[in-house]
Amino acid sequence: MRRLVLALLVVATVGPALAQTPAKKAEDAVQAERRKLQQTEQQLREERRKAAEARARESSLLAELEKVERGMAAKQQEIGRLDRRIRRTQGDVVGLRSEIRTLEDRRSGQEDVLARRLRAMYRMHVEGGALPVLLGGDDPVARAVALRHLTSLAALDARMIQEYRGTTDELENRKGREESRQRELAALRAEAQREQTEFDRDAAKRRTLLARVRDERAYHERMVGELTEAARRLEAFIRELQARQRRLARVPPKTEQPPGVGFASLRGRLPWPTEGRIVMSFGAQVHPRFGTRTFRNGVDIEAVQGKDVFAVYGGQVIYTGWFKGYGNLIIVDHEHEYYTLYAHVAEIAVKEGEDVRQGQRIGTVGDTGSLEGPRLYFEVRHQGRPQNPEQWLRDRG
Repeated sequence: MRRLVLALLVVATVGPALAQTPAKKAEDAVQAERRKLQQTEQQLREERRKAAEARARESSLLAELEKVERGMAAKQQEIGRLDRRIRRTQGDVVGLRSEIRTLEDRRSGQEDVLARRLRAMYRMHVEGGALPVLLGGDDPVARAVALRHLTSLAALDARMIQEYRGTTDELENRKGREESRQRELAALRAEAQREQTEFDRDAAKRRTLLARVRDERAYHERMVGELTEAARRLEAFIRELQARQRRLARVPPKTEQPPGVGFASLRGRLPWPTEGRIVMSFGAQVHPRFGTRTFRNGVDIEAVQGKDVFAVYGGQVIYTGWFKGYGNLIIVDHEHEYYTLYAHVAEIAVKEGEDVRQGQRIGTVGDTGSLEGPRLYFEVRHQGRPQNPEQWLRDRG
């Protein structure tokens, strides 16, 4: 009986513990899995953060190019401004040196005259001075004439001395101004050199980036994608401009122009927007090295940097400014939903809202936003749709 009681006590004590062991193990396993899940989620968040940082570091190629080119354009403008100031200061220095030579010659002449007067006065002093002349003789008229003569000589001497002092003061003033201009000139040249050094550094950075785009497939494909997106943005932007022009003109959309009137009458007879040759045509393009396919809505006219760009037909300038992927861009509205676009421009010579005539200079050829160097990108659009510019430009024979 005693043994039975002891056995029951053992079962009552150990049994619950044995029964709890599987449940506790299951709970521990759940907690372990939960911790693993939390660690996995934390690692996932960390990887996402790193990926976001990597994407942020890998900025858009077009954005990077735009940043470099805008910096170069600003520095180029500053260099031009400094060059103009240098030329003006150099002109001031040349003018001041000429004035200094004139004043030195004048003072030298004045010194000669004063030296002669001093010698004459010395001889008069040796001979007894002016008193014998004034007191000599009994004729009061002669003495009065002599007095007036001496008074005139004294006034003349005083005026000559005053003029000499004035010339000397003026000469010192010009020399001081010349020294100041020379210091200013040296400072301007040093500043221009610093700006030029920074410009050259940015230009080297741009060349490196463009070389990667041309030579490395990954960079090239990224750039193709970004340029395609830029073309889509430009199309959307032109649609917005069209809508705005319609609202301003209060005309219904898609107004047709008679074939023999205005812009529509000039198919095949438009003047060229600049001197050069077409190096990239309208339409589908296949890259010869990487095989990437793109579609060009306009043509590239290879031209010398700084060549004039002309409006091919009269109209109103509705946009001027930087457009991502195209650099400096000018858009001209020729009415009846005909538009021409001029991109990669260096200097923009017109303003938005300005009316231009056919053949008017509107800018200069540049390489802003260009991947291939100086050229003019030219588009013709009708009702928002790109036309082949080669079918509109006159044949050069």
